[in-house]
Amino acid sequence: MTRPTLIVLLCILTMSQSFAQKKPAISNNKKAVITSIDSKFSELTTLSDKIWSYEETAFHEANSSAALAAYAEANGFKVTKGVGEIPTAFVAEYGSGLPIIGIMGEFDALPGLSQKAVPTKDPMNEEGAGHGCGHNLFGTASLGAATAVKELIESGKLKGTVRFYATPAEEKFFGKLWMIRAGLFDDVDVMLDWHPSAETKADVQSSLALVDFMVEFYGQAAHASADPWNGRSASDALELYTSGINYYREHIKPTVRIHYHIQDAGKVVNVVPDYSRIWTRVRDTKRDGMVTVWKQIERIAEGAAIMANVDYKVSLISGIHEILVNRTGGEKMQANLEYLGEIKYTDEETNFAKLIQKETDKPQVGMDMKINPLEATQEHPMGGSTDVGDVSFVVPTVRLGVTTAPKGTPWHSWAVVACSGMSIGHKGMDYAAKALAMTMVDMFEDAKLREAVKAEFKQRKGNYVYEGLIPAGPPPLDYKD
Repeated sequence: MTRPTLIVLLCILTMSQSFAQKKPAISNNKKAVITSIDSKFSELTTLSDKIWSYEETAFHEANSSAALAAYAEANGFKVTKGVGEIPTAFVAEYGSGLPIIGIMGEFDALPGLSQKAVPTKDPMNEEGAGHGCGHNLFGTASLGAATAVKELIESGKLKGTVRFYATPAEEKFFGKLWMIRAGLFDDVDVMLDWHPSAETKADVQSSLALVDFMVEFYGQAAHASADPWNGRSASDALELYTSGINYYREHIKPTVRIHYHIQDAGKVVNVVPDYSRIWTRVRDTKRDGMVTVWKQIERIAEGAAIMANVDYKVSLISGIHEILVNRTGGEKMQANLEYLGEIKYTDEETNFAKLIQKETDKPQVGMDMKINPLEATQEHPMGGSTDVGDVSFVVPTVRLGVTTAPKGTPWHSWAVVACSGMSIGHKGMDYAAKALAMTMVDMFEDAKLREAVKAEFKQRKGNYVYEGLIPAGPPPLDYKD
């Protein structure tokens, strides 16, 4: 091969590599939301860190809600507070007319997970709560995305209405259920949602349907030594109930999960207890399967009461649907992720991640930076549950997961709290805001896309008529842990 020929081939190869690495063109509106979010990184980080420090649990998120609402008001949104009979829920809206594109934000913490932003277990407040699911990042990023889109509506570059839904109590009582009952989502064209994760991907997997219910047993107190024959033990009934559940586990499908938390089994050892209480939760990948198991476990409670010769009561707390996937919206989200590319981490952040992994007995591989390809939707995916599922049965919902913690990190743990309060979490928050805002721009600009998203929603929902699984009356705002 001659030298001139070699030079030409090298030039062609260089040009080909440069072309392959060149990002596809995006609209000016998408460029604008990226620029807007970049300019707000510092203030969004400050907002997220405030919520992280408040450590507020379900329905008690007064400071967190107020901080988000104040940011929305300062940026020109009309804010309606206390919606759905929930003091910490609100809707922030800007614009007028159609389409109406919504985005959800959560901000409640988990009990008992208080943690400093350090890579070893070190509570900030002993027995306090912490953001072990990254919800301080969640609500902030969603509001940041809505604000960037609001600026385009304000300048006349987009037409329609953008809404941010501040949705409390996702971790415990599922506040979105009461917001749905109040009709707050009925006129929305498309809803967006994201969640902190250990990987970045357009989320086209479902979740587990779930039901929470309380079982209480009522017996007769007596002296445990002098006259136990005069007692009827509510604690005996509770033990029989849990034994029944655990024998039943052999005969349920692998997709089912059953949990319980004994809240009261008596006060002292020398009294036959006349009262006991246990919180029970059932999950399955489909609501129908969950209901079958739920009803059998209620019968087990009745059987336990009969055997212990006590009375019993079963009270519904709430229940949620599995997520109704929308791949049409997911494909558009995927294209935006591929444009944004990987999140980049400093050596300091990588070392922080590896220390987290060391402390939690995970391989010390650092952060997962890759953009995952769009997955095939599984029929029976395992994992967690969310009240986003109920929203997805009311309005088409497009979802996203973004890396905010190291690969393999135990979720709902101190490790996620630590990352949510430092730069690893901040970078994921910033990235999520951009991906969400870009996809919202797509939904505003492309009427055919909106119709395709709605068509898939109708096809997947079929003839099913949504009904929320919550008792009559207001949400349980005065609960005690």
